[in-house]
Amino acid sequence: QEHSVVLIRGGRVKDLPGVRYHVVRSALDCEGVPDRRRGRSKYGAVKPRDGG
Repeated sequence: QEHSVVLIRGGRVKDLPGVRYHVVRSALDCEGVPDRRRGRSKYGAVKPRDGG
């Protein structure tokens, strides 16, 4: 596809001038983070299977 549709939220980055937004992972065209174990809800990662 030529363009991606992403959901954004507020929240600036102190080190980067002019950056005032974050992309919401796993919403619309943006994928979640694979193999994420801690803080999963912030990155759209599904709950891992038993111990593996």
